[in-house]
Amino acid sequence: MFTKILIANRGEIACRVIKTARLLGVKTVAVYSDADRDALHVAMADEAVHIGAPAPRDSYLRGNKVIEAAVKTGAQAIHPGYGFLSENAEFCKLCADNNIVFIGPPIEAIEAMGSKSAAKTIMENAQVPLVPGYHGDDQNPEILRKTSDDMGYPVLLKAAAGGGGKGMRQVWSADEFDEALAAAKRESMNAFGDDKMLVEKYLTQPRHVELQVFCDSHGNAVYLFERDCSVQRRHQKVIEEAPAPGMTDELRANMGEAAVRAAQAINYQGAGTVEFLLDVDGSFYFMEMNTRLQVEHPVTEKITGQDLVEWQLRVAAGEKLPLQQNELRINGHSFEARIYAEDPANDFLPVTGTLNYLQPPMESEHVRVDTGVLQGDEVSVFYDPMIAKLIVWDEYRDRALNRLTTALAEYRISGMTTNTEFLYNLASCKPFRDADLDTGFIEKHHDAIFHTSNSDSDQYLPLAALYLVLKQDQQAQYQAHGSNDRYSPWSRPNAWRLNETHSHSLEIDLNGQSHSVTVEEHKGSRYKIRCGDHCVLASGELNGDELYADIDGFRQRITASEHDGQYTLFSAEQALHFSLVQPDLGDADGSDNAGGMTAPMNGTIVTLLTEVGTEVEADAPLLVMEAMKMEHTIRAPAAGKVTEFYYQPGDLVDGGSELVAFEVLG
Repeated sequence: MFTKILIANRGEIACRVIKTARLLGVKTVAVYSDADRDALHVAMADEAVHIGAPAPRDSYLRGNKVIEAAVKTGAQAIHPGYGFLSENAEFCKLCADNNIVFIGPPIEAIEAMGSKSAAKTIMENAQVPLVPGYHGDDQNPEILRKTSDDMGYPVLLKAAAGGGGKGMRQVWSADEFDEALAAAKRESMNAFGDDKMLVEKYLTQPRHVELQVFCDSHGNAVYLFERDCSVQRRHQKVIEEAPAPGMTDELRANMGEAAVRAAQAINYQGAGTVEFLLDVDGSFYFMEMNTRLQVEHPVTEKITGQDLVEWQLRVAAGEKLPLQQNELRINGHSFEARIYAEDPANDFLPVTGTLNYLQPPMESEHVRVDTGVLQGDEVSVFYDPMIAKLIVWDEYRDRALNRLTTALAEYRISGMTTNTEFLYNLASCKPFRDADLDTGFIEKHHDAIFHTSNSDSDQYLPLAALYLVLKQDQQAQYQAHGSNDRYSPWSRPNAWRLNETHSHSLEIDLNGQSHSVTVEEHKGSRYKIRCGDHCVLASGELNGDELYADIDGFRQRITASEHDGQYTLFSAEQALHFSLVQPDLGDADGSDNAGGMTAPMNGTIVTLLTEVGTEVEADAPLLVMEAMKMEHTIRAPAAGKVTEFYYQPGDLVDGGSELVAFEVLG
């Protein structure tokens, strides 16, 4: 076993590797950029080396700087994590040239799977089932278009060198093909330095099921069962689970054996993941092989009881696999939910900010949190906006799912918008509980997840009103303690009026619709809450962020979170999102502050798609910007023309900055 390793990564995966290394008595070296000087992985490691500026191309992607750090500190091996240099064959060669062990597969395996088109040829020869499509070397756009036309739409364009949903576009009709191809090639070139594309028939109701494989240098190979990763947005996974629901022993064995054949076809060593599309008829097709540890590996660890990072270190050190196939067993069920700084209501756009308040659920044998951030840390524009991975386990799927929703309700973050409410609603909805899964799950069940209906306002408005009144009371009592006359009626929050009923009038926005609610003090510390024609008696206690509510005799405990005037109450059924509508006093100068064509986030201008003065139709693409590993296209709001671009390709822009001067015609 090694005595010291370097982790060529950041965030939660760097922290994850450090934890296992520490258990094995292996010293660790972290690398960090200017932005990560005070990061958690730096603090956890035994040593740390600065390698450059915040942008990945100036730090974490500089293989030579990483090698220098390893040589300087005497690290015998480098763990690449995932992303960055983890599937970079040139970096693997650098390690070999400097007598440093790369904790991953051989160079040849990375090269073989580095091109999706070449990988499909190898898999075809290994008798691994393939999705119909084109993966040839001739990249003439007319050939790609003809292949798509002949197969019939929809088709999927994929970057041959890609992964993580980058350089990937669904094309639903021939009219969309040219724009989608240009966008996919551009994104692929920016992400991977290669714009070669392949075309696949797009299956409309597939599941995304992947097999965890492991091989050593002694000819041993196993699969550690499967993970279902069907629930995705922008081709990136949201919630993963293991084992896959509805999987038969026969299908599991067939997919597992195909995955092992795929690994053996390239003389694989270490941890790898073979990804398949599983169709409704039980047929499955090879998608790609990721020659690294996957983000979602913890669910496999939970159901097998194995530490996959330990397996990686042992195999890289030349040891045999700890277990053979007949010794591996599935125990229970596990889910992983990815906690992101993003706005699900705004097409999942990533957001930046400071984690002003961060309280994850308590960890136990049933709940695990993998993270690389602490309260007070910044989520910056330079890196992926994932805050943490929430992993749960129990004996059966329904029990594990209950663990997941409970833990999500207890995960409280303020300082920025996150996807925790979205994840809670997704995990709570009936189709997910029924395991009615496919890769279009979020789009198909949008209303069930986002709760756009207001039919339950009579049930939830009293809860919101009770919370707001108790919160106001709590704040007023705090302020009164600092007052010279804490017993003054002006220090009381009970809407006191001389010879009048103590009454609060609230305007509450619930699911985008405004509701007038009246709250009157009733005898015995109770409140009469009236929402239109509906009236209830309520009482409650607010203890920190725990609301104990009694609505007409129905009692429940609810957790609450607040961010920037937006409130969320996590009940047993769902996350209730609301805000208190403030009076509209208008602008003092009477000016019109209607927004224009602005940057949705901090980022970089990638390309301009039209010229100044050229007339365009409504919704025509005008420019593309990139931030936090995601492209965003700015489109024309109406028929018109650009009169000026305020930024050029390569320029950095702040979120909210005006990007385009646009003249509407007609």
